[in-house]
Amino acid sequence: MASALTDKLSRLVKTLSGQARITESNVADMLREVRMALLEADVALPVVRDFIARVKEKALGQEVIGSLQPGQALVGIVNQELAATMGDGVSDLNLAAQPPAVILMAGLQGAGKTTTVGKLAKYLKEQKKKKVLTVSADVYRPAAIGQLQTVTAQVGADFFPTLPTDKPVDIALAALDYAKKHHHDVLIIDTAGRLGIDEAMMLEITAVHAAVNPIETLFVVDAMLGQDAVNTAKAFNDALPLTGVVLTKLDGDARGGAALSVRHITGKPIKFAGVSEKLDGLEAFDPTRMANRILGMGDILALVESAQKGMDVAAAQDLAQKLKVGGKFDMNDFQLQLSQMKKMGGMANLMDKLPAQLQQAANGANMGQADKQVRRMEGMINSMTPLERAKPDLIKASRKRRIAAGAGVQIQEVNRMLAQFDQMQTMMKKLKGGGMMKMLRGMKGMMPGKR
Repeated sequence: MASALTDKLSRLVKTLSGQARITESNVADMLREVRMALLEADVALPVVRDFIARVKEKALGQEVIGSLQPGQALVGIVNQELAATMGDGVSDLNLAAQPPAVILMAGLQGAGKTTTVGKLAKYLKEQKKKKVLTVSADVYRPAAIGQLQTVTAQVGADFFPTLPTDKPVDIALAALDYAKKHHHDVLIIDTAGRLGIDEAMMLEITAVHAAVNPIETLFVVDAMLGQDAVNTAKAFNDALPLTGVVLTKLDGDARGGAALSVRHITGKPIKFAGVSEKLDGLEAFDPTRMANRILGMGDILALVESAQKGMDVAAAQDLAQKLKVGGKFDMNDFQLQLSQMKKMGGMANLMDKLPAQLQQAANGANMGQADKQVRRMEGMINSMTPLERAKPDLIKASRKRRIAAGAGVQIQEVNRMLAQFDQMQTMMKKLKGGGMMKMLRGMKGMMPGKR
């Protein structure tokens, strides 16, 4: 996220880290660069002023002057204050209420509110083991009710059906009554959005809020709004007792301004960030880790979590056992590895979590192209017969032509894919003597609840 801001600040971090001596002059130069980077990222002016003042106060204090490595100490201050601007630690949902705990979702039309309801339902169901009911009180937008019903079914939660002729307050009360009778732990209410702030919208959502008294009122805001997000956040914060913020579309070409501004303007914690369009693309927002990513330091914890989420441990153990008893790594196994890479979010997503230096080292490779190549390789494997997948040595010229035609690629691509498969097969042979089992046991020990 915020690639332009990350590029500028990560270059600055690299320069600062090598400073052997900190003076008022180079601190002033650094702050000027930071100020310009933040303003270009569409961060609200009051937020920029406050941030710069805090960094300047600490940078010119004993904290840096007495340091053995003043450049790195200065980077530490920028990192610390960047995280403080976005919040104070991870802020979880408050579900400590007599069931059902009601979560009210508010925001403008187009912010991704309905999809976020589905993502949140999936998060609560899978991570918190809650029985979740969703309901749409959006009786204005065509197909809004049907859209929520679809995403709710996809995540395996329960849906309370309503009609466009129903009144939003009546919908909310009926859903609450249903949730109580059917022992749901959480009720998520999707409210109507508008294309802009208007009085009727605010009166309606205030009435719904008063009727159901939610324990969480989450403001959903598009990270790509930039400066406009500040005005929207202020309007909703004035009308509703917000308890938190959800930033959507952080995986887009967001300048980063919303992430840095909305916490300061509302005084409410950012609780979640939407990091992809997929229904599992919702992450608990961690200000420290986000600050690391903005400064080009990467987010290795998020990388590990992606690996844990994408890895099918049982399938990997089956493969390890197969190799241990002398079985050969075949195309079915290769396809499984490609599938797991996709579950981790693809190469572009993984690269986003790496430190800037490693990203630059891989700049020669187009990550979007790499993801496209993975999909083409899967197409080639799908064009093979079961026998060819089990015994790739059988694939000679005539079979290559048929596979290429079936996958819609050139024969050269089939040859390239087979060469990559040979490399993977060679690597797997080296893990044959129990090395892979040791590696898997280590990874299993790292995973929550697995020992």
